[in-house]
Amino acid sequence: MIPFVDLKAGYQAIREDVHTRINDVLEHGKFIMGPEVAELETRLAEFVGTKHCIAAGNGTDTLLISLMALGIGPGDEVITTPFTFIATGEMIMLAGAKPVFVDIKPKTYNIDVELIEAAITPNTRAIMPVSLYGQCADMDAINAIAAEHGLTVIEDAAQSFGAEYKGRKSCALSTIGSTSFFPSKPLGCYGDGGALFTDDDDLATAMREIRVHGQDRRYHHSRIGVNSRLDSLQAAVLLAKLGRFEWEVGQRQVVADRYLSLLADVPADLLEPPEVMPDCTSVFAQFTISTPNRDALLQRLKEAGIATAVHYPIPLHLQQAFAPLRGKRGDHPVAESAAQRVLSLPMHAYLTAEQQKQIVEAVIGGRRRRRAGR
Repeated sequence: MIPFVDLKAGYQAIREDVHTRINDVLEHGKFIMGPEVAELETRLAEFVGTKHCIAAGNGTDTLLISLMALGIGPGDEVITTPFTFIATGEMIMLAGAKPVFVDIKPKTYNIDVELIEAAITPNTRAIMPVSLYGQCADMDAINAIAAEHGLTVIEDAAQSFGAEYKGRKSCALSTIGSTSFFPSKPLGCYGDGGALFTDDDDLATAMREIRVHGQDRRYHHSRIGVNSRLDSLQAAVLLAKLGRFEWEVGQRQVVADRYLSLLADVPADLLEPPEVMPDCTSVFAQFTISTPNRDALLQRLKEAGIATAVHYPIPLHLQQAFAPLRGKRGDHPVAESAAQRVLSLPMHAYLTAEQQKQIVEAVIGGRRRRRAGR
């Protein structure tokens, strides 16, 4: 069996450091928002290149916290993509605002910048692009549109922490950057975790208070907030992982390059590999191919003992949860087509060349058999 993500291999590489750091937490007993959290925030801000990092309970809460800090709520609209995990649109709705979906580009699966301006109305308050599959959206173009219309940009970077866009790190490309440390992410903890990034002092203060029930000091609440504190144990795990993170990002690129080489001869009408735009890097949170024969390929890989995933089978505008928005099939054709074609193959820093050969053989094996039978 080839797993989709090998978390155990990553753990074995840093086992001693993880145990030492977890033991320190157990000894000092400050299990929530302990000293590890403050250290983590400092190191993450330095890594990304922002003035502030605000750790939080998960990468879904961070989106909500960012919207709350901006005062976005009922009557407001936030432009985003329909081709993403539900958390993106879900948090806009939970804040009381309306998500306005804009279709995606076919190669990167990120929001189509050329369609954003037409979606802006007098009620638009923010743009929330998603840096999908590990590659940043076209943030300079998005920021320029936002500046022209007086809007704020929140990068949903749940899948792109560590990626670069024109020499700058994801999460440092807009007013607010939001990321996730879910275990399968390129930088993942051993539970839930997330973080927000900004250079804006006032927004940083607001987001720090919102994550602890709107509290500016103990039992003094300056605003309405949520409970989204990061556990010290998770911060300890992330600190242990940070020392190896850049190496792992480099290894993800090695694995991606190997996939691309092994798949190079497959005709584009049968399979399209992921494409990274010029001046960008990807952390390949997923290695997602596109194929018109997904169901058959899924079955073949399953029979070969290879784990896969589909990110994502139903665009948000067609999800029942968003039915009040009256989205319908045909509204966002590129996203709808992608939802029928995408398939994510195993991807992590510890995937071996032999495992990749087995995966690719299973991917293209059916094609070879069909051609041999003609």
